[in-house]
Amino acid sequence: MSKLTKLLILILVFGFQNSFSNTTFDNKDKKIDQILTELSAEINTTTKYYSNLKQEIYTKLNQLNKNLKTEIVLENKLNLLIKKDQLKDQLELLRLSEKSSINKIRYLKGLSIIKILYEKVLSLDHHFSSIATFNEINKISNPNNYQEFSQVKDMLNKKKDKKTGFNLTSLLGQNIYTSAIDMVVNLFISDASPKEKNAELQKIECILDFTLRMNNDLNTIYFETSFLQKSNDKVMKDLERLFVDYTKPIKYQTSLKDCRSNDDWDIVREKLNSFLEKLDVAINDGNKQQKVLEMQIDLNFPIDRLLQFITQYNSFIDQGGKFYEKFKIILDSYENEQQCNSSLPPAYKKLKSDIDIAIEKFNTAYKPVEINGSKMKEILYGINEYD
Repeated sequence: MSKLTKLLILILVFGFQNSFSNTTFDNKDKKIDQILTELSAEINTTTKYYSNLKQEIYTKLNQLNKNLKTEIVLENKLNLLIKKDQLKDQLELLRLSEKSSINKIRYLKGLSIIKILYEKVLSLDHHFSSIATFNEINKISNPNNYQEFSQVKDMLNKKKDKKTGFNLTSLLGQNIYTSAIDMVVNLFISDASPKEKNAELQKIECILDFTLRMNNDLNTIYFETSFLQKSNDKVMKDLERLFVDYTKPIKYQTSLKDCRSNDDWDIVREKLNSFLEKLDVAINDGNKQQKVLEMQIDLNFPIDRLLQFITQYNSFIDQGGKFYEKFKIILDSYENEQQCNSSLPPAYKKLKSDIDIAIEKFNTAYKPVEINGSKMKEILYGINEYD
């Protein structure tokens, strides 16, 4: 291939690649489905552009083949064969340049997806940390933490028979079951009048009913939320490892956390552009096809890893959504809620509200990344539906 031909192709290709130089992966207000739509549109534009360039060469090749069949002068035939080889070289160069252009689009959109997923996982971490702590669960699931219960308990302790009665140890006194039994027994054996006993019992009946019925269920919510938080920690670590793998080929060595904190995304772009410039040099060398193949594999592998992570993330979100649907059923199962509404702690009502909000978030803000077969091909291989 002549230097002039190479230069012409490089000018065309470089000019086209620059048309996407402003493609950004700083998508604070974008959703992943928007990123995937942009990916499809940009790959489609790229494919059409190169298809037009290649079609021109195919047209010339067809004409050359016709000329070769009719040409009888050996020197002219030889010149036609040389031109044919040059056109084939141009086609191969365009094929490799097209792949490089598409890889850049896929890589940048992949970074956009990683950035959005990182924000989602950070938000989930904050959510799990705030939704239900052990202290909050303990406050609403143990009758000893209710002022009314403590007041009745103190009153009965004062009125019980000092000779035959006894006090629970501090350990058993905080146990909801032994404390509730002790309260009821003391209520019946105290020297208070039946009217006083009924009055005191009415003060604490809803507290006892709620805590005895819901204690195990509330603890289940706490421990399963803790499990989800641990699972989210693993998702976070896996995403951070993915970012390391994703940016390793372009020699970017800063962690995802620091990249986000320092708003370092432009540096990542510069590293990618530097990598692609080296790839273009290798492509146009003509004698470095193995290096070209290796560099393209290096760029393609982390995109495959991204799709693996998306599958993991989707599974976790599906699981989390089901857990919170279960929590809602648990909290709605307290059958005396209406009757005891005035005695129920505000923390219980807030927990119910938080669960409802969480379910909504799992269906919207945290929802799984929807990638159908067509989108999967575009991300993995840069193949679209354009013919």
